[in-house]
Amino acid sequence: MSVMWIYDKKLQFPVKIKRPDPRMARLIITQFGGPDGELAASLRYLSQRPSMVTPMAKATLNDIGTEELAHFEMIQSMVAQLTKNASIEDIKGSGYEPYYVDHGKGTYPVQAAGTPFSAKYFQSKGDPRTDLYENLAAEQKARSTYEYLLNLADDPDVIQPLRFLREREIVHFQRFGEALRYVQDYLSDKKRFSYGKMKK
Repeated sequence: MSVMWIYDKKLQFPVKIKRPDPRMARLIITQFGGPDGELAASLRYLSQRPSMVTPMAKATLNDIGTEELAHFEMIQSMVAQLTKNASIEDIKGSGYEPYYVDHGKGTYPVQAAGTPFSAKYFQSKGDPRTDLYENLAAEQKARSTYEYLLNLADDPDVIQPLRFLREREIVHFQRFGEALRYVQDYLSDKKRFSYGKMKK
C-alpha cells in the first residue's frame, strides 16, 4: 500500500507561550483567517497549481501551499496558547470580548477586525504569470502583517514564532520569483506552444 501523505506530528517551529494575552490573540488570529493569512495563502496556491505550465512551478505551488498549512497550524497554536489560561478578567478590556462571545476560547478563521474567512481573499486566474504575480504580492502582504504584529508584541515567546513566520514569507517570495522566471522563459520559447496567445 502506497503512502499518500506524511505528517510529522510537531509544529514547524516550536510555539511555547506561557503568559495569557487575549489582546494579542485577537490580533494574531488575522493570520489564521484574514485576507493575508495562512489559510488564504494555502488555498490560493493549491488552487492555482493545476494551471501551471512547468513541473517546477507546480512543485513550488504544492510545496508552499502545504507549508502554509503548517503555518496555519502554528497560528492556531499561538491563539490557543494565548487564551487557554486566560481568566475572564484577562479577557475583559482586552478587545477579545466580541470573539469570546461567539467562539469562547476555540479557534475560528476570522481577521483581527472580526470578519469571517472568505474565499474572496484569494485569486486563481488560470494564467500562470498572473497567478505568480498575485503570489508575489500575497507574500509581501503577509510579510508586512507579520511585521505589524511584531511591532505590537512584547512577549519573547510570541515574538520568536512570528519572526520565523515572517522569514518564511521572504523565502516564499524568492521561490515564487524563481518560478515566475522559469514560466516566463518557458512561455517565451518560440519552439513551444505559446500559452494563451491571442490572435490578431
